[in-house]
Amino acid sequence: MNATQRAQYLEALGIDLWLPRRAPGLPASPAEPVAVAAQPVALAPHAAPAPSGLDADTAARWQALRAEVAACTKCPLHATRIQGVLGVGDPRAQWLVVGEAPGAEEDRQGEPFVGRAGQLLDAMLRAIGLARGANVYIANVLKSRPPGNRDPKPEEVSACLPYLARQIALIRPRLILAVGRIAAQNLLATDAPLGRLRGRVHHFGELNTPLIVTYHPAYLLRAPAEKRKAWDDLKFARGVFRELTAAS
Repeated sequence: MNATQRAQYLEALGIDLWLPRRAPGLPASPAEPVAVAAQPVALAPHAAPAPSGLDADTAARWQALRAEVAACTKCPLHATRIQGVLGVGDPRAQWLVVGEAPGAEEDRQGEPFVGRAGQLLDAMLRAIGLARGANVYIANVLKSRPPGNRDPKPEEVSACLPYLARQIALIRPRLILAVGRIAAQNLLATDAPLGRLRGRVHHFGELNTPLIVTYHPAYLLRAPAEKRKAWDDLKFARGVFRELTAAS
């Protein structure tokens, strides 16, 4: 990452809002984090193959899953959505980002995390060496938009979670990054507040996939002072990922 790219990423992230203010010319205090160029994540050689590289069986399973989500009527949300939103990205990525549910724009476009929150998420991922459509897959717990963007109901999560489990089985990510309280609580089957879930390695599903929790980008847009904590979460996730790849 060169200096220009770094400046663009930090500007997009609003890094000036999550770092403490200080008078010009004064050095940072020992306890104050300093913005540094993010180091790209070291990916194994098989991390980002082209989707066309999928074997016939896996490609057929993806096609079947997409068709099932598109035609799903397992909960009442199918009656109010425009379309099911399966996910976007490299189907063999080592990182999987999971959010809550599609919003209005996601429902229209058929892709998770678009608009301002999506732009912020993309910048957050770039800061740790990831890029939408390249070496990360992005999905939601729910595949259909709840009316008014309300919180998902338990029966809606129960209907949709098997789809996500099948995605994880197909992708086999090294690490899951759960963004936001709703995603974290539903993936971990807990009502613990997000603050208690951050900073720890959890595990999800039959594959026991390591899972790390951070804030939802939409929340960070409303509470920019929390971006410092989100940056800590991203660095923690990057460190865990490096340990996982080093151990393999």
